[in-house]
Amino acid sequence: MSSNRVAGVAFIKVDGEQYALRGNLTVNIDAFTRTGVAGQDGVHGYTEAPQVPFISGDISDSAGLPLQDIAKITDSTVVAELANGKSYILRNAWAAESRELNAAEGTISVRFEGMQGEEIKP
Repeated sequence: MSSNRVAGVAFIKVDGEQYALRGNLTVNIDAFTRTGVAGQDGVHGYTEAPQVPFISGDISDSAGLPLQDIAKITDSTVVAELANGKSYILRNAWAAESRELNAAEGTISVRFEGMQGEEIKP
C-alpha cells in the first residue's frame, strides 16, 4: 500500500548525530547543471558543468551545539530523511558558507556540501 504523504516530518543527521531540524530543508544532489544555449537562429543545445551537491536547512540553536563545532565539520556523512520515505546522503561533506544565527527565532542556517550526493531508495 502506498502512502499519500508528500511532506512533513524530516530529519538531518551528521555522522549519525541528529540535529534539531526547524525547517527549510533543501536537497540538491545533481552532479551537473545544464544551461541552455541559444543563438540568433534558435536553440543550439546546452552546456554542462559540474555542480557541488548540498543539503541545507535551519536547525534549532541549543546550548549543547556551539557554532564553532558546526564550522569544524569536514569529511563527514550528512543524511536527510524525508516524510515520504526518501533519504539523501552526502559523502565527504563539509560545513559550507557561514552559519547564520537568528537569535529572535533561535535558529541556525546550515549548509553542507559534499563530494558526492545520492538518493537512497526506500
